[in-house]
Amino acid sequence: AFVCGLRAGTGWPRRYRPFAEGFCVELQGRSHLSSGLVLRWFQGHLQRCLGAVRYRLQERCRISLSASPGHPPTLHIVPCSDYVCCHISMAVRLIPAIPLGDALYLTALPPEGTQPPPAHEALWGLNASRQEQRLLGWLKEQAPASSCHLKCLQILKGLRDLRGQGLEEPFCSQWGRVLSSYVLKTALFSLLLQMPLEAWEERFLAERLEDLVLYLRDCLRKQVLMHFFLGNTSLPEAVSPPRFLKEAAPVNLLAAFDRPTLDLAAFQLINTWILAPHMIRMYSSPRYLRPALTP
Repeated sequence: AFVCGLRAGTGWPRRYRPFAEGFCVELQGRSHLSSGLVLRWFQGHLQRCLGAVRYRLQERCRISLSASPGHPPTLHIVPCSDYVCCHISMAVRLIPAIPLGDALYLTALPPEGTQPPPAHEALWGLNASRQEQRLLGWLKEQAPASSCHLKCLQILKGLRDLRGQGLEEPFCSQWGRVLSSYVLKTALFSLLLQMPLEAWEERFLAERLEDLVLYLRDCLRKQVLMHFFLGNTSLPEAVSPPRFLKEAAPVNLLAAFDRPTLDLAAFQLINTWILAPHMIRMYSSPRYLRPALTP
């Protein structure tokens, strides 16, 4: 969701200093904790742990570990059909994280491509899921009982995924990164605080969904969508973010993309909204469609 340079030094908690000193890179004369080195160390430990426990669980399930550029290591668990009644598999993403306090974590970013730029080594992600939960709890109390804000997010995600099926590479991958779930969620949170919450009643679903699409289109055209928590001084008091989060420098989530990519994404977004009824009819299963009303 957010990337930052993490400097290693005396500001680190004492229990982390020995660990940090062995995983640093020099950038512009300063020592930064390397997310790439931490992630490689983490993957090595995962492989050793997997080798130690796999034989103990081989009668119950099959366990494997996969990793690809741009994605965190994923643990795949497939139970043996003769051991359990339900043959349900699981895929768990494993991401090393450093706690900052107040349920905030820095997460190691997987490298994009086989040879990421050196500056990428010092970039970390910020996980603020606890603050998001507080915000959603506050919205549930303040918004109407029939609020449609979560439905808007679900529908927009679905339209994004449907549209992605008809796009070709390399833009197909860019489409998913530009309109990531975190970008869509950030746009929704920002729009929610710009209008009365009574406007999000269920009967206004179509209007609010259109507002969300148009707001996101404008963000893409302006190349600006600010992180919702970092440097945001207008957050509701119920969210109670830590002080350093409010005083942090604002971060533009779209800064990593060039103008042609964002302009194309804005065009495809509006095109997706125009074609939404057709796309839903084409991709929906007949058993989920309402029967036509008899005149």
